[in-house]
Amino acid sequence: MLTLYFRRYSSVPGLKVLSPYNCEDAKGLLTAAIRDPNPVVFLENELMYGVEFELSDEAEAPDFVIPIGKAKTEREGTDVSIISFSRPVGFALEAAEILARDHGIEAEVINLRTIRPMDREAIINSVKKTSRLVTVEEGWPQNGVGAEIAALVMETDAFDYLDAPVERVRYDV
Repeated sequence: MLTLYFRRYSSVPGLKVLSPYNCEDAKGLLTAAIRDPNPVVFLENELMYGVEFELSDEAEAPDFVIPIGKAKTEREGTDVSIISFSRPVGFALEAAEILARDHGIEAEVINLRTIRPMDREAIINSVKKTSRLVTVEEGWPQNGVGAEIAALVMETDAFDYLDAPVERVRYDV
């Protein structure tokens, strides 16, 4: 059901849509949302409430802020880009570890953190680096964030770097 809100809110002009994966994202993005003079929607997945994460010393500082619109590379890679947000970032990281361990494939995992504005530069640069793209999200593929990422790649020079079609993976809750 959370995916429905991403679709609904991310289509509204002028509205910023944030979606943390871990506690560091939550703290930094919530601080940024509070300080932002514009309307911001902060959507967190309640299934993540019981999951524990390490909090860096930097994130424990009272003035820690994550800039809205900046994705984070959770894992460096050279063979394929896996782009996700919120809870599915964890599944993307698990998949990247399996790919590396069992197949020698080094996957780069990008945590979007912000759905609108989306970090177009991070997506494009990652695709140019790896030449392959997989998006992972919960919910239905039609009109989803993965479809928007695929369209972005198709409409920019990143398309010329692709060695295979974009693959959208849907994770069932």
